[in-house]
Amino acid sequence: MSDIKYLFEPESICIIGASDKKNKIGYKIMENIKSGGYQGKVYPINPNLEEILGYKVYKNISDINEIDEIDIAVIAVPEPLVLNALKTCPSKKIKYVLVITSGFSEIGKNKEEKDLVDFAHQHNIRILGPNIFGHFVNKSNLNASFASGNIPKGNVALISQSGALGSALIGETGEENIGLSAIVPLGNKCDVDESDLIEYLKNDDSTKVILIYMEGVKNGEKLIPLLKETTMKKPVIIIKSGRSKKGAQAAASHTGSLSGSDEIFQSIMNQTGVHRPENVVQALQWAKFLANTPMPRGENTLIITNGGGVGVMAADACEKYGVHMYDNYNSLSEAFSQYVPEFGSVKNPIDVTGQVGIEGYEKCIEAAVNHPDIHAILCLGCEHALFQEEALKTTIEKIHNLYGHIKPIQYVFYGGKSIKNAARYLKAKGIPMYFDVYDAVSSLGELFKTYRYKQIRHQFESDDTKGIVINYAAISDILRGVENDKRQFLLANESRGLMEAAGISMPKSFVAKTVDEAIHYFNKINATVVMKIVSKDIVHKSDAGGVRLNIENEQELMNAWEVIMLNARKYNPQAVIRGIEICEQINLDTETIVGGRRDSSYGPMLMFGSGGIYVEILKDVAFRSNTFSKAEIHNMLKETKLYPLLLGVRGMGPKDIDAVVDVILRVALILKHFDQISDIEINPLVVYDKNCGARAVDARILIK
Repeated sequence: MSDIKYLFEPESICIIGASDKKNKIGYKIMENIKSGGYQGKVYPINPNLEEILGYKVYKNISDINEIDEIDIAVIAVPEPLVLNALKTCPSKKIKYVLVITSGFSEIGKNKEEKDLVDFAHQHNIRILGPNIFGHFVNKSNLNASFASGNIPKGNVALISQSGALGSALIGETGEENIGLSAIVPLGNKCDVDESDLIEYLKNDDSTKVILIYMEGVKNGEKLIPLLKETTMKKPVIIIKSGRSKKGAQAAASHTGSLSGSDEIFQSIMNQTGVHRPENVVQALQWAKFLANTPMPRGENTLIITNGGGVGVMAADACEKYGVHMYDNYNSLSEAFSQYVPEFGSVKNPIDVTGQVGIEGYEKCIEAAVNHPDIHAILCLGCEHALFQEEALKTTIEKIHNLYGHIKPIQYVFYGGKSIKNAARYLKAKGIPMYFDVYDAVSSLGELFKTYRYKQIRHQFESDDTKGIVINYAAISDILRGVENDKRQFLLANESRGLMEAAGISMPKSFVAKTVDEAIHYFNKINATVVMKIVSKDIVHKSDAGGVRLNIENEQELMNAWEVIMLNARKYNPQAVIRGIEICEQINLDTETIVGGRRDSSYGPMLMFGSGGIYVEILKDVAFRSNTFSKAEIHNMLKETKLYPLLLGVRGMGPKDIDAVVDVILRVALILKHFDQISDIEINPLVVYDKNCGARAVDARILIK
């Protein structure tokens, strides 16, 4: 397929459906191309016209004799004519086609959309859309869209799956004084997707931040490694809708039912270093700040304020957004005591009090910029008589011009009309001025997130599975038997065999077909046992009343046998019962769940969280795209509420976290080597004290 560069740096473009009527999309696109100053070749196509806006019009692409190849075709004709228009494109070896027209899969016309893709791929053509407003590329001076012609130029690239929202964001960026390097809507995303666009933008020097609005991911396995690579070069911000929508749930697996699309998406964003805002306003604030602020050299932040209350609010915000406040009192006193009145404070937040005007701020900021252990500065102020609008404008603008390129510096000033006027003036100048301290610190927190990610990302790419021994041949034999039996899940003894082959410790267990066999196995185990029904027709054993605990003698075993069999037959009279599992009952401790599954969008995923019978109620889980890095798995564990318990609390010592990580790595290897496995769930995985290991009590394994 054609290089994505042709989409962003075309030397020629044709517009199929170009018009001379001002109320037509085909005219607006032509107008924007002309007014944008595009220097490449432009070929309007319309069988009924001779000229549009000074451009010669051609009846058909094949009538263009002066050129053999055209990089981009824009199709802006009614839906019934789109396929025929596309069929004219191979005559000029078109590389990319922008289908402006709507009325395809978004209204259920999937076949019509597929026909476009099939034809395009047969002729080495890529399709952007359908259902888009065109695209804009600053470096090419190309505005091949019917959006507003006044697009602010700058260093933020905007990708939007929603045409309407993407078009609206153009206006929003203008209001926020955010310049754009490119705007590319995805529309129905029938062919070109966000991964294709990121592939180009990650290396585009004119793009400092990539801002994406996304509704769904089709090829997460392609997107995940690309995001990891891109976020090492520049920030990526993704606004993702559908937070409350759940993905397809695998009824036979807790792992499936817990892996709602948003839970997985958020975990992947954490894993890849992507910034995920709550809303559009926050996204724009982050984009502007990240695109125009120098990367800090450390994580120490200093707050300078003239009011204690606003300083406390800022400290609260720093804790919320993960911003570290510099707290070396001796160093702060030495650096700032000469600028702070005696009744002020040189603790962080530095309180210069209301007696200091804006000029006093300048001295403190200069001292902070020159301080080697201060890496970011948050300047706060409350209006008082010494604050004059013009002085505020002049001084802050001067400070920003002198120091804004050296260290991150933000400003928040509270007050009346004159303060607000000054703030709006400075904001329009591109100075990081905010109207609320939480907005400022939120943006600063994202800057530090980028800083941390770049510092430690290399740790998460290691392969820590060397030395782990798994009997892959034994697992293959087990899976072959399940497939021959035409089942989609493993029976208890098969799951146990797979766990043993993988080196994951489980209690002693045997499957008894009769009461006498059960008694024999009970005596062989010589410990308290658990009894579980074994049937391919009963997956959730507890729901069927097919589990009994604390069996300590033969009489209890015989009674439990009768109860389990009776419950199973009531639950599913047609169930084929292969026996009852007699399993060593282990000592309980901290119950966790470890899972692995193949997600339809993101491919192999790992899961960890709070386990036991309440797992679906607690929903304390975290996910990762399949990884072989201990550091990445530790990060996954840290995202759960259970993690502090594993570290040890209230007199209890730490748990064997290394044993948990080892089990997860073994699950990761199983997913890697056996494509036919769709779900693995170990619940509970009981974790004992440090250096005492972990044991899998139950394992549920599904195959495609």
